[in-house]
Amino acid sequence: MECIFCRIAQRKQLAKIIYEDDLSVAFDDINPQAPVHTLIIPKKHISTNLDLREEDNVLIGHLFQVANKIARDKGIAERGFRLVMNCNPESGQTIFHMHLHIFGGRRMHWPPG
Repeated sequence: MECIFCRIAQRKQLAKIIYEDDLSVAFDDINPQAPVHTLIIPKKHISTNLDLREEDNVLIGHLFQVANKIARDKGIAERGFRLVMNCNPESGQTIFHMHLHIFGGRRMHWPPG
């Protein structure tokens, strides 16, 4: 079965895309857990962060810069936001295409659970 996030990156699957460049795509989550819940994915398929290679270091930095831009654009940067990257089933990863969640627009609680 083809990866749904690869399909979104290739524009074969509908998503509310809010940002795109040569390396990444960002789109709003279809089941938001906060007023702002956006996913940032690399266009390159990487299943989990354990599959990262040294040549992906620039890509990872880029994803965090995209997260900062989106947080500013959505007006949550100054109040605060949370970035989450799950790895494997016990963490809650359900789609095995590495992705970064941006949560914001409400007070976050700790521990996240």
